[in-house]
Amino acid sequence: MSEKSLIDRVESAIDEIRPYLIADGGDIKVISIDNKNIVNLELLGSCETCPMSPMTLKAGVEEAIKKQVPEINGIYAVNGSN
Repeated sequence: MSEKSLIDRVESAIDEIRPYLIADGGDIKVISIDNKNIVNLELLGSCETCPMSPMTLKAGVEEAIKKQVPEINGIYAVNGSN
């Protein structure tokens, strides 16, 4: 059994919270992980314009990712307000 790549592990962490995002009409997509282990995300649907998205990213998405993939140092929404 091969070890999952970093991006696959991040995607798995996001999959756990994705139903909550979709329930609110939004979603997120992993664009890349940079050399400083920052995950670059794209906000989709209502997440793109939601005034709560910065809080959701920090308290929900980033926490979920770091819990499962501790080597991740942070997240950045390429189309959001961070």
